Amino acid sequence: MTLRRTKAVARKEFLHILRDPRSLIMALAMPFLLLLLFGYALTLDVDRIPTVLFDRDQSPQSRELLAQFQGSRFFEILGYVRDYASIEKGIDRNTVLLGIVVPPDYSRNLNADHEAPVQVLIDGSDSNTASIALGYVQAVVQSYGSRLQVDAQIRKTGVSLKPALEPRVRVLYNTDLKSKNYIVPGLIAVVLMIISALLTSLTIAREWETGTMEQLLSTPIRPAELVLGKLSAYFVLGLSDLLIALGVGVMIFGVPLRGNGLFLFLTSCIFLFGSLCWGIFLSAAARSQLLAYQLGAITSFLPAFLLSGFVYAIENMPPLIQVVTYIFPARYFITILKGIFLKGIALRVLWIEVVFLSLYSAVVFIIATRKLRQKVA
Repeated sequence: MTLRRTKAVARKEFLHILRDPRSLIMALAMPFLLLLLFGYALTLDVDRIPTVLFDRDQSPQSRELLAQFQGSRFFEILGYVRDYASIEKGIDRNTVLLGIVVPPDYSRNLNADHEAPVQVLIDGSDSNTASIALGYVQAVVQSYGSRLQVDAQIRKTGVSLKPALEPRVRVLYNTDLKSKNYIVPGLIAVVLMIISALLTSLTIAREWETGTMEQLLSTPIRPAELVLGKLSAYFVLGLSDLLIALGVGVMIFGVPLRGNGLFLFLTSCIFLFGSLCWGIFLSAAARSQLLAYQLGAITSFLPAFLLSGFVYAIENMPPLIQVVTYIFPARYFITILKGIFLKGIALRVLWIEVVFLSLYSAVVFIIATRKLRQKVA
């Protein structure tokens, strides 16, 4: 392999990129736009739940219970209703997610030290949001019920009993439990995977469609030199996208970067190299820009979004799908990004992910080179 021939191919690709300023601007603006779009639109936080209250008891005890929900930031109280039909109507129109109904015998059961149930009507069409909202309701009711039990014990015996077990929770790495701190590092991996695969998925196919591939084949250039030469131009562009994505994540979304910046840069280079090689492989295999672009979009966005642990936990997937996720590099890179951003850990802990990511990049480079060799033959 000769460095001179590789530099010549790289210069040709740089000139091609600079001659198309609209595509260059789009390639640099897309990470910024995607991060803003996904960062603000995609959130796992469930708060300010639209809630209506139906107080059938109309007692001081029932009003005190409902006041617990009015004072919580997780519930947005839209008002009181007078019948079940109003709750069902709000749920059907998607203006209400939760309805809390206090039965007419609530205060009587409470004063008699009997069980005093409270009815909760919830829209289960969105099962994830519904389960989280139900957890909030149970937490409020249980906390209020425990306080009532303590007050009742004091009234009866005059002695306040302390609980035998008192949990003291300490949240590590994401103290405020903000979903953006969890989502944005994963978004960086998804954006880089999409951009890099799409950038290079058109290179070889364009050469075949314009007829310049035959001229390249007539030169003494080797497949590895062709791959590295074309990669180098888009690698620089990919690094620019990486810096833009990091700037948006840290400066706009305020995601803490607790780890080593150099380690982040090196692992990003490994991931970017493998993603670019994958795009070149698709371009060489398709020979059509349209087909290569479609394959690049399907094989980059969908696995990176669905099978990487970015949004959906891999541990909750079926066993067969969990095995399939090991094929995709975004799984390893997202783990690395979250470890560096949130936990501040480095190679000593993440070495397995770095090894797998490096193996993936090496294997894809070899496959792309051999595919080009087949075309040469």
